[in-house]
Amino acid sequence: MAVQYFMHDGLQFAYELHLPKGAAQALETVVLVMGTGSPGRVWNFHQVPALISAGYRVVTLTNRGIAPSAEDASDFTIEDMAADVVALIKHLDFGPVALIGTSLGARIVTEVALAHPELVTYVVAMAAHARLDPVQRAMVHGEIAMAKQAEPAPIAYRAAVDALQYLSPATRANERTAQDWLDMLSLNDAGISAGHAAQLQVSADLKDRRSAYQQITVPFLALAFADDIAIAPNLTREVADAIPNAVFADVPNAGHYGYLEQPAAVNDLMISFLKSYSNTPINEGT
Repeated sequence: MAVQYFMHDGLQFAYELHLPKGAAQALETVVLVMGTGSPGRVWNFHQVPALISAGYRVVTLTNRGIAPSAEDASDFTIEDMAADVVALIKHLDFGPVALIGTSLGARIVTEVALAHPELVTYVVAMAAHARLDPVQRAMVHGEIAMAKQAEPAPIAYRAAVDALQYLSPATRANERTAQDWLDMLSLNDAGISAGHAAQLQVSADLKDRRSAYQQITVPFLALAFADDIAIAPNLTREVADAIPNAVFADVPNAGHYGYLEQPAAVNDLMISFLKSYSNTPINEGT
């Protein structure tokens, strides 16, 4: 699917639109929002095909700071990033949409649901969190500091740290799979870009939002990854406890990249939740 663009806040944003084969125009729309440092196309590996097969129109957004969207390195905020998603929804003009996000993307879609419930049908927030604990906050500040260094850390070392931080022990236990992940994580030989660092600063500035999230009214699935040490499951459960009638679920043998490590389990939970509120019948054989 070709990348498309829209303008907002003086910046160019990239998104992709995916439709089921032979689909009519009257489809429910799902917008997917990625986490820190990653482009929207990461969703294309597993979640986009599953949602298309389930009969949804699917849109993936690349957040500001990350190419091919504007590599904005200014002092933007979580409110700015939520406004970017609102601008996309209005640009698409498809009516209210379902929102799915992970990590930083989970926070973004949660803030959109709070501020603009009229634009949101339901939310799936993977690795949702309303705050960071002290260790996570220290890690974020450390990553921001590393981004400012003239000489980045060795590629192989960064890949190993990322594997420890973001993958489940169950994934790392398979040495071939672990090596495949190390090879993929080593592809980012440029280190932390200025736009990536600006996204990290958004996390560093996060306040405790649990009381604010008590005002969210849209159906909400807070989806944790059981082995996630970047956003521990207890923080995701806090979000579910704060939001009235929210649903909590966790995925075993999954780290922070659980949507890539355990895609079948993640997709089943995600689509089952959407279908419980959706008017879109499940498509067979698409």
